[in-house]
Order: sequence, then C-alpha cells, then structure tokens
Amino acid sequence: MDVQRKLEILADAAKYDASCASSGTVKRDSRDGKGVGSTSPGMGICHSYAPDGRCISLLKILLTNACNYDCLYCVNRASSNVPRARFTVDEVVTLTLDFYRRNYIEGLFLSSGIIRSPDYTMEQVVAVARKLREDHHFKGYIHLKTIPEADEALITAAGQYADRLSINIEVPEEESMAKLAPEKDVRAIRRTMGRLRLKLDEAREDRKATPRGRVGPRFAPGGQSTQMIIGADAATDRTIIATSANLYGSYHLKRVYYSAFSPIPDASRSLPLRAPPLIREHRLYQADWLMRFYGFAAGEIVDGADGMLSLDMDPKLAWALRNRERFPLDVNRASREDLLRVPGFGQKAVDRIIATRRISSIRVGDLARLHIPRNKALPFIVLPDHRPALHLLDGANLAARFKPKATQLGFGF
Repeated sequence: MDVQRKLEILADAAKYDASCASSGTVKRDSRDGKGVGSTSPGMGICHSYAPDGRCISLLKILLTNACNYDCLYCVNRASSNVPRARFTVDEVVTLTLDFYRRNYIEGLFLSSGIIRSPDYTMEQVVAVARKLREDHHFKGYIHLKTIPEADEALITAAGQYADRLSINIEVPEEESMAKLAPEKDVRAIRRTMGRLRLKLDEAREDRKATPRGRVGPRFAPGGQSTQMIIGADAATDRTIIATSANLYGSYHLKRVYYSAFSPIPDASRSLPLRAPPLIREHRLYQADWLMRFYGFAAGEIVDGADGMLSLDMDPKLAWALRNRERFPLDVNRASREDLLRVPGFGQKAVDRIIATRRISSIRVGDLARLHIPRNKALPFIVLPDHRPALHLLDGANLAARFKPKATQLGFGF
C-alpha cells in the first residue's frame, strides 16, 4: 500500500478525535538556522483553534487504525469492517516534515490503535516524536495521544518530546466504560492522568528564572487534555459537567473536549441509532467555558429535573432566568464576578466595562461600542438611562423572548 492511500485511511480514521489543540506550549522557532519549524502563530489540514482565536493547522493522523480493543463506539474497533493501514515511523516523520516545508501544517497530532500491546504502541508513537526532535531538530508543535496502560518510562519520554499529551476518558461513567469498552480501565486512565499531573507540577517547580526566561526540564509544556463522547450512553449533561469539573480540579487538565457520538457501520445494539443533536455538544462547551472562565460551579449550571442543558438557550442565560432575584444589576457599580454572570457579557466586554466606568458612567448608547448585545443584556442590567420594567424581569414570557422562533418544517427533498 502506498503512502498516499495510507494517508487517506489514517487521516479519516483520526477525524473523530476532537482533543486536538495547539495552545499553551512554549514558543520556539528556527530563526537561528538550527532545525526546522516553529510554534509561533502562522498560516496554514486539520484546523484547531487557540483560546486567542488563532487557527492552527495540524497533520492529524493515526499511526495505525488496526486495534486489539473492541470499543463499541469506535469505528476502528477490532470487529469493525473497515480498511486497515499502518504507517512506519519514518513515513510519519517524512510526511510531517514535507507538509511543514510546504506550509500545509504547523504541527503533528498523532494517535494510534493498540497494536501488539500498549507498551509497543506507545514506543512507536514516542519514536516518531524522538526522531522529529533529535534527528531532524523539528521545533513545531507535537501532540501525542497517550496509552494509559503503557510503562511509566514511555509516558515520561513522550512528555519530553511532546508539547501536549492527552488521554481520552471516553465516557463519563465507569459503568458505561465497562459496557462499551471492556478492555479499558477507568482507574488506569485516572492513574496515568495523576502521574502526568505530578510530572507537570515537578517540571514547573524545577524551572528557574534566568535573563532569557525560565529554563529547566521540559515536560509537555502545553499540559494534558482529554475527550468525552457525548450521546453514546445515557449519561446526563449534569453527570458530564460534574465529571469535567472533577477532572479539572483533580488533574489540572488544560481542556476537556466533547465529541458528539456519530453512528458507525455495523454498530452494536447497545448504541443509540441516532447521533445526539450537535447543539448539545455546543451547549456543553458553553457550560465548560462557564466553569473555567466565569466562576460558575458545576452544580449551578444544570437545574432541570432531567439533568439536561436547555437546547433553546445558552447555559448562562438559562441560569440568569432561574436566578432573577439577582437582577437587575447596576453595571456601573457591580463587581467583576457579578458582571460575568450577566447574559451577553463576555470576559473582554467586562474588562472594557471596568476600564470605561473608571472614566465615565456607562449608558445604553455605550453598549454597542463595548460590543455587548443589547437585546440579551438590557433585561438584566441597570444604567443611568435604563431600568428594566419589573413586569418584564418577573414575567413568565421573558424566557420565550429569547427562544428561537418557530420555523416551518420542510419536506426533506
């Protein structure tokens, strides 16, 4: 099988892994004439986005889609009837360097099915990163998928070469993992996450300040991340958010990614026949953002009896409608923590509000200049020239005001 055909198969096999980002690492480049590549912003196969909005292109592939495991939700499972392929270490290295030199990519995202054993698979993945770094002095971004059952020495080696490591927790509940992926062990995954956190903490503490910046042992400076599949089991959004909160708190993860389950060929009867609505995945990302950047606790985001987020409105707006006694809020006096809970107020908008009100009072006419959506924010705020009517804030029709308008159903042809 030629390399082009392998690339077609193994790039397509990697498309379901959402935990693919390139932010948070240290900046490197080859302007000194040594090596090739850079982790600085640039132009661009797989597009991921940094927190500042930069679009990063990565070569996102599997080393092989042959796998000993038979995870029911995975298209590459052992019992799946799909074309199989396997790259050699040298083929992945050559592809990465050739694509980089053509300005197609800025880095590599490498995962793999489990072949022979977890140790053998991890050894092959690490060999790619080692060869890129040591033999070709590649300074671009490398993200490696970690095999939880692999030897700790291999995990350590991976962290020395990669910018970020990730371990997929797959599903939020241990019972679902036992049912859908019996060869995988939730405890082994969490143990590896814990070891990675310790190594990351040690590397951070051992870095010393110098005139040229902080120097010291290098270990996955972009941290670790994970992914959960949404809709493959009966887990509610409340369970998913609580699991994410636990992962952030226990292992200091950089990101938890949410990937909506996609029906696969020859699927097990244990799996749903339809994919969940993509808006559910979007709402979970919004809820995740509220926990990470807006000061919300996991327990206050979902309030429904069914444990699910509303699909009709974003989680912050839904929270505000459930907690109307905290509004309206005086924009010119409220604390930053309270302002962050106002619907329509993002982090940057709040920073602009605080900077502006030091000079002058903020009025309705200033909202557009501060990039704040008036229709969403006005029912919840007080300004010198605006105060929402009590019947509007207390009325049962306020929620209906924000729900999407009904549309005529089509015939589907």
